[in-house]
Amino acid sequence: MSPEELRYTADHEWVRILEDGSAEFGITDFAQDALGDIVYVQLPDVGTTMVSGQSVAEVESVKSVSEIYAPVAGTVLAVNEALADSPETINADAYGTGWLVRFQPSDPATHADLLDAAAYTALTQTA
Repeated sequence: MSPEELRYTADHEWVRILEDGSAEFGITDFAQDALGDIVYVQLPDVGTTMVSGQSVAEVESVKSVSEIYAPVAGTVLAVNEALADSPETINADAYGTGWLVRFQPSDPATHADLLDAAAYTALTQTA
């Protein structure tokens, strides 16, 4: 089940808007389940300008390597450095401690264009 407070992309990323107006994103539980055991994560540098829909990170599992696309445009404020030593955290808690990137959205309203939980759930049920 997809958390209601998040927004989603068709590429299986989630976005959480934080109280200070910044946001964080990661991959969905559906995505981590499809990938299998995650063994490596490559994250962008702090200060990187993300362009919506362009590759910003990589997640490697025992099955494959997957590009992770920026869900919205913005500037990277922080990355989840704990994933360098424990990438499997994404498998255990995709919507919590398994977040990938904190960022400042270029336009605070862009997340409104993303899928809500019901639409994302419907998407994954037809996949």
